[in-house]
Amino acid sequence: MQFSESWLRTFANPEKISTDALSHSLTMAGLEVEEVGPVAPPFSKIVVGHVLATERHPNADRLNVCQVDAGTGETLQIVCGAPNVKPGIKVPCALVGAVLPPAEAGGAPFEIKVGKLRGVESYGMLCSARELKLSDDAGGLLVLPDDAPVGQDIREYLDLDDQIFTIKLTPNKADCLSIHGVAREVSALTGATLTLPDMSPVAVSIDDRLPVKVSAPDLCGRFSGRVIRGVNAHAATPAWMVQRLERSGQRSISALVDISNYVMLELGRPSHVFDLDKIHGGLDVRWGRKGEQLKLLNGNTVEVDETVGVIADDKEIESLAGIMGGDSTAVTLDTTNIYLEAAFWWPAAIQGRARRYNFSTDAGHRFERGVDYATTVEHIERITALILQICGGQAGPVDDQIVNLPVRKPVSLRVARAERILGIELSAAEIADVFQRLNLPFTRTQGADGEVFEVTPPSYRFDIEIEEDLIEEVARIYGFERIPARPPIAENEMRPTNEGRRSQHVVRHAIAARDYQEVINFAFVEEKWERDFAANDNPIRLLNPIASQLAVMRSTLIGGLVDKVRYNLNRKAARVRLFEVGRVFHRDPKAADGGLTVAGYDQPMMAAGIAYGPAFEEQWGVPTRAVDFFDVKGDVEALFHPHVPRFEAVAHPALHPGRAARVIVGGKAVGVVGELHPRWLQEYELTQAPVVFELDMQALRDVGLPTYTEISRFPAAVRDLAVVVRQTIRVQDMIDSMREALDKADLGRYCQSLVLFDEFRPKAASAAIGADEKSLAFRLTLQDTGATLQDETVDQAVRAMVDALAAAFDARLRG
Repeated sequence: MQFSESWLRTFANPEKISTDALSHSLTMAGLEVEEVGPVAPPFSKIVVGHVLATERHPNADRLNVCQVDAGTGETLQIVCGAPNVKPGIKVPCALVGAVLPPAEAGGAPFEIKVGKLRGVESYGMLCSARELKLSDDAGGLLVLPDDAPVGQDIREYLDLDDQIFTIKLTPNKADCLSIHGVAREVSALTGATLTLPDMSPVAVSIDDRLPVKVSAPDLCGRFSGRVIRGVNAHAATPAWMVQRLERSGQRSISALVDISNYVMLELGRPSHVFDLDKIHGGLDVRWGRKGEQLKLLNGNTVEVDETVGVIADDKEIESLAGIMGGDSTAVTLDTTNIYLEAAFWWPAAIQGRARRYNFSTDAGHRFERGVDYATTVEHIERITALILQICGGQAGPVDDQIVNLPVRKPVSLRVARAERILGIELSAAEIADVFQRLNLPFTRTQGADGEVFEVTPPSYRFDIEIEEDLIEEVARIYGFERIPARPPIAENEMRPTNEGRRSQHVVRHAIAARDYQEVINFAFVEEKWERDFAANDNPIRLLNPIASQLAVMRSTLIGGLVDKVRYNLNRKAARVRLFEVGRVFHRDPKAADGGLTVAGYDQPMMAAGIAYGPAFEEQWGVPTRAVDFFDVKGDVEALFHPHVPRFEAVAHPALHPGRAARVIVGGKAVGVVGELHPRWLQEYELTQAPVVFELDMQALRDVGLPTYTEISRFPAAVRDLAVVVRQTIRVQDMIDSMREALDKADLGRYCQSLVLFDEFRPKAASAAIGADEKSLAFRLTLQDTGATLQDETVDQAVRAMVDALAAAFDARLRG
């Protein structure tokens, strides 16, 4: 929201409050003033000049020698090259000694001196708006109105010492999207009198009406309009209106459009002006129909459906309700008869519609937050008066159709509750004063907790719905600065710590310690990622996505990590190791509503990582090689310590078949690890396969309590066992079989470790190993805490393992 201070002070003028103090007051009241800046940079000795005569420069085709009256008592000769200079116009004239703003940012100010241009002396300079830094228009001199007083300082005449306020409004403060709304706040904060423009009915001189039907009460609650005939669309917009529009960030277009925009900024009421002669029959306010199209004022052609409100005539759609008008009925300089419309559109019927078509409008921005439904007629009278004053014409009666207006229920505020929330003592009189200053009607009653205020929200306050909204109003007007900063007082309580469960913060540090860098991605992702990485053809869709491509909720973290790897590769990063901790979202009919849960949706916390490029940073001590499955598998094993996870082959839509595993801890699947599927390497422009993991955060946090194990004082027995099996046999199955055999032989308690330390696959078949076979070497460590193990016990353990391998896998001892 941008506006000039001088315009604001015509509504509410706290005379003893400076610009800085006013800015601070608004900010502390919740209307954050982002920026306050002057209308024009500093300059001096520039006055209103009157061009008396011009003649062609004797030595230059594009220069003119002008005779100028600048109010100095003598005529000044000034050489000017502007194409629009001519006798009789009034323009800014920089006198000798004037200091103009720098031509470029960071440059030095420019001083006007007596000089010669192609042999002709010049005693000043005629200025354009760009040279005064009032706009970027460099097409010619800034022509002033004919009644501009010659010799008056241009800063005074154009009010260039005015300040421009830029306010960042929160979505709930739709009532402040106008000068009137901000002035209401200024009046409440400072006590300044609120002055409104005249909105009394204009004289009705014709009886013309346009038939209007409101077919959708859930779209439009009130529709007001009137016919105005005989307007002069060529009329010039007054300079004061153009100035206020420009200082509010609006470009002057034509008188009729400017008046509509002006009243929108002034009173917060978006309206629309139709060319009456282009309307076929009457108007129907209704929901759109599938397949209907409309060419908008911005040139876009959009297709509507049953969820988009429209204003249609007997032949076609003429406007997107509450958003933008259509091109076919737009007013032009040839327009002579108009239909002026002002309506109340239900916010829920406007919200998100403009975003659907990838644009936004001032009207949609206001209507989707809520616009005063009680003042449509008064605002039409204000617009009509300006049109008749500037463009002339004859006005017909106002047609006001009240169909379906909001019912404003009183909201209760308990004084005791307000004191508890704000942490200060408040009297009922202070609260009553706040409501009176804000013009909030209220009654006072006695309740069980003390005095209670019943406040009926005004028609322009859509943000007051619950008790906390009223408490916020009290805090804003009472003054946040008056609320002391006191530390909270509460009883301390020693709570037991779950030593078997580490925090999410510790898990994140553990992953970072494995040389991964944390990233944070959006929880809503591209629908393509869900299909590619989770085989999810029915993702959870967002009703109102912030961007068209981020339209679904993620069910896996892998897509975001792959995207960030690609982002880094595009910026010449050779080695990327990233991780993310975040929620994923699945449909679950068993899930119920709770403090952190939503019915029908499971939202588990997951930890995922991705490694791409060399396994280690380049160094002299380790040869460079690409990261592989076993590097990341080792990271996963370290993260689950002291638990020892199992790994089983798995088919996963995102991972390479045969190079992907399911992670199992305590008999429960808790995640996956593996190389990215080859088909996604080309799809996502990756030159080598990254290795990813995705693990359940709850499993990572449950480490359990440490348990004491006696350390043996007796030597360990170590045996190496080399067996030949088919190449399709999995090592994990063999280890499971050997451990099971030891347990059956009651020797499992002696097994300290059983690990694979070698694998051999021959290039050609031999007498010892076939072409489809492999040799696996296991190292078995046995140790007892009570005595030295006898050779017979060790041999028994080895025999039990060999027999189990032979029975289950047809294995044989090598050699």
